[in-house]
Amino acid sequence: MSVADLPKVNAILNGLSFALLLCGFYFIRKRRINIHKTFMLSSFAVSVLFLISYLYYHSQVGNIHFRHTGWIRPVYFTILISHSIFAAIIVPLVLFTLWRALRANFIKHKKIAHWTLPIWLYVSVTGVVIYWMLYQL
Repeated sequence: MSVADLPKVNAILNGLSFALLLCGFYFIRKRRINIHKTFMLSSFAVSVLFLISYLYYHSQVGNIHFRHTGWIRPVYFTILISHSIFAAIIVPLVLFTLWRALRANFIKHKKIAHWTLPIWLYVSVTGVVIYWMLYQL
């Protein structure tokens, strides 16, 4: 595998994180707490791998410019800007949510998880969309 393969790996990791989050949400709704915990910790681990890979990739190649013109350009930048803002917010939010769960402070965990989950899902899915728009469009 080369550095050129990392955008696809990153998209796969984002998609996997999205799927694991949905499974974790499903199992907490079914009150299957241990299975929920497994899926959420797995999503966290996949997201950490993504972040390492993403930072390494961009340290090697720098910024990637969107080459398309027309109506798709403002659509891309709208998605990219919202993704970037939420990506910056989600890191401390996930850590705080995870901390509350690991400390068994489940009432406060649930309150913050109510915000963390949709933002995390959004960042994961828009990461895949951005990859598709940059490399597959």
